[in-house]
Amino acid sequence: MHLTTLSFPQIRLSRRDGHKLRGYFAGLFGAESDLFHNHGPDGKSIRRYPLIQYKILRGMPVLLGLEAGGRLLAARFLKIRQIEIDGISFPVLQKNMESEDYSVGVEDTLRQYRFLNPWMPLNEENYSKYESADSAGKKRLLESILNRNIQAFLTAAGHFEKERIMVSLDVREKRVQFKNQPMRGFEGRFVSNVFLPDFVGLGKSVARGFGAIELVR
Repeated sequence: MHLTTLSFPQIRLSRRDGHKLRGYFAGLFGAESDLFHNHGPDGKSIRRYPLIQYKILRGMPVLLGLEAGGRLLAARFLKIRQIEIDGISFPVLQKNMESEDYSVGVEDTLRQYRFLNPWMPLNEENYSKYESADSAGKKRLLESILNRNIQAFLTAAGHFEKERIMVSLDVREKRVQFKNQPMRGFEGRFVSNVFLPDFVGLGKSVARGFGAIELVR
């Protein structure tokens, strides 16, 4: 799986600016490819795992591209000279690009990951199930959702896993603001037998930076 990461270490933003970062680059490059914004010509969202993701990680703007999304980012790296958020223009004085190929999927070892930004697993369908479950039931439900989130990422990366994916969660609830609405997210760690590259997103709204992970080293 090919992965390209662009980072802008001299620019500092708030984590809630992730959707604004997405809006800026969608406006800048969106006419060239719908991978920058995941919307069709009719304006409706395209249901797929986002191949270009926009994140604020520890205050730093980061763009992550998988497969075709990574190649698009690499081709436009030199064109990025500023970032504009809320009418404020931040000149890009320093920018980094890393491109690498990874072998993702189930391994014979267990790895621990942490969520850098809140993970948002719940939707209208599973929210009521979560609310009505006891503590053990909540944990089982969340682990089942995380398993599917990992499978969705692997499929988008062109990897169709035949082996059993194992996950064990240790998370706590965290209220987050999403589209000016309070939502229930989760922060913490998980252990899995799957290798996942740093900064990829799991769960809902990964294009806006939610659910970004990193390996605990």
